[in-house]
Amino acid sequence: MGGGLAPRNQQTPFQDRTSCASFRAGPVPPFCHLKRGPLPTSCSCLPIKLVRAMEGQTQGGRVPAEKPLSAAATRSLSSVGAIFILLKSALGAGLLSFPWAFHKAGGVGPAFLVELVSLVFLISGLVILGYAASVSGQATYQGVVHGLCGPTIGKLCEACFIINLLMISVAFFRVIGDQLEKLCDSLLPGGLQPWYATQRFTLPTLSMLVILPLSLPRDIAVQKYTSTLGTLASCYLALVITVQYYLWPHGLVQEPRPSLSPPPWTSVFSVFPTICFGFQCHEAAVSIYCSMRSQSLSHWALVSVLSLLACCLIYSLTGAYGFLTFGTRVSADILMSYPGDDVAIIVARVLFAVSIVTVYPIVLFLGRSVMQDFWTRSYRGTRGPLVLADPTGPWVRVPLTILWVAVTLAMALFLPDLSEIIGIIGGISSFFIFIFPGLCLICAVGVEPIGPRVKCCLEAWGVISVLLGTFIFGQSTVAAVLELL
Repeated sequence: MGGGLAPRNQQTPFQDRTSCASFRAGPVPPFCHLKRGPLPTSCSCLPIKLVRAMEGQTQGGRVPAEKPLSAAATRSLSSVGAIFILLKSALGAGLLSFPWAFHKAGGVGPAFLVELVSLVFLISGLVILGYAASVSGQATYQGVVHGLCGPTIGKLCEACFIINLLMISVAFFRVIGDQLEKLCDSLLPGGLQPWYATQRFTLPTLSMLVILPLSLPRDIAVQKYTSTLGTLASCYLALVITVQYYLWPHGLVQEPRPSLSPPPWTSVFSVFPTICFGFQCHEAAVSIYCSMRSQSLSHWALVSVLSLLACCLIYSLTGAYGFLTFGTRVSADILMSYPGDDVAIIVARVLFAVSIVTVYPIVLFLGRSVMQDFWTRSYRGTRGPLVLADPTGPWVRVPLTILWVAVTLAMALFLPDLSEIIGIIGGISSFFIFIFPGLCLICAVGVEPIGPRVKCCLEAWGVISVLLGTFIFGQSTVAAVLELL
């Protein structure tokens, strides 16, 4: 856990009486008081009653006492910074595969429909996680699940968390390596590439000089600066793909208009893993929420809506125009479908590699938080050095960061191509987008003083979310395994 999050056994300040409760282990702490306020008009795509019910159902709770200003300084993330971090967490390697997902879904129309339906659950999942963080008093995703759903579900969450983030980190390294390799081919054409242009040299060098220093800070709020740069790089990629469709540059062969024959209805479900893989910012939601200065649920809902709407726009432009440009010939990596000597595409490769470099530290921060929780539980009761008792201190944080970078880099260099298991990663992501938020909502309303009608509605929404996530996980995982066989 980063320094922007309050340490355990210390209560965070409640400037507007809506922040996370004290971050301590053990039983669920007293519920915090959620401030009722006007629902932002931007939340019209959310079930309005869902947000209003969660805002007002803990008004009878006890308001924790204020803390000194020094403690308040730890909550330093602004709303704009939260939007950029949340947006950049979602704008990862999945952006390159969205045109291919539009092709698999059977065209632009079916893909848009699935994307819009998923967007409702994606936004509601973020709102639920913010609400669950306030109720449970935990500062990490796995801590929220453990505090509300019990130790068994909590351990399942930690296992899925580590596996998912580890594979995402490896996939990021592979994407960076592929873009650097194509870039070297464009700059050094013809013949065998020199040793300094191979992935075995470029990736370790980039990791040591850029990725590792960006991953060392203890606070996720620091990533707001690099996230802005990464978001602009992703916007450039979407802009280039859109402009290339209208300009038809030299060397780009126009694909005949895609067939309008209706695809099998089952093909629509093949887009779910890519959507889950692309929009997975939920793992970072709790850490971002607990690092924000303003933590009212309405404010968090507005941040979630703006982030995912911007993300949806970028993904939709990339997916639609990439598919319309290449049709059935579109590659799983859209940049591989363009000529290697196009200057705009070369710049897009460089900027997208920069984009992935900026999102890797966010993924590492989340994975490191799980290892830090495990370190805290394992070190408790031992008679070791005092400097090792704090998992966020440099003596623990730096070795864990180096270990994560080294392991994921080695897997990226020596394992075979990981593009075939994107479906598995997307299936695991459905746990964090649908299943765990649904379970947290069901458990939270079970312990909160709430009216029977509102409680029934919230529980029904949680059940629907869990069932949808289970279906997506089963369908995508089976399909991915069958492709591997």
